[in-house]
Amino acid sequence: MYKRLMVYSDGGARGNPGPAAAACLVTAESGEVLVAKSRYLGVRTNNQAEYEALMMALDAALALGAEEVVCHLDSELVAKQLRGEYAVKNRELRQLCSRVQEKVKRFKLVSFVNMPRTNSKIQKADELVNEALDAAAGKTRKT
Repeated sequence: MYKRLMVYSDGGARGNPGPAAAACLVTAESGEVLVAKSRYLGVRTNNQAEYEALMMALDAALALGAEEVVCHLDSELVAKQLRGEYAVKNRELRQLCSRVQEKVKRFKLVSFVNMPRTNSKIQKADELVNEALDAAAGKTRKT
């Protein structure tokens, strides 16, 4: 059981909308990766995939017993919507945002941080997104 966890999430779509996937990393404060996973989502927009990735990350943090979570996202839009800095005008995103907010209530403290795409853990989440998309398309990636 971990009191405070860091989550790094990324969602992506090839086309907007298009085939989409979500991925997340959950780490201890030390940086140790506790969870790394991804999932193919079907057809979504990039922003929908970003929300789905965050929900996957929050579920993983809940399963590990976290009380506090720092959510690192490369989507400035999603981070600002969740902090209340931007209105959520799109109906589908409003529904996803509400689902995230319901999950947030299960923690004592949650913060949302916009991270540059150059962050190594965000890059790893992006790799997991692309692996899930390639697997769904029947391709194999070379590393």
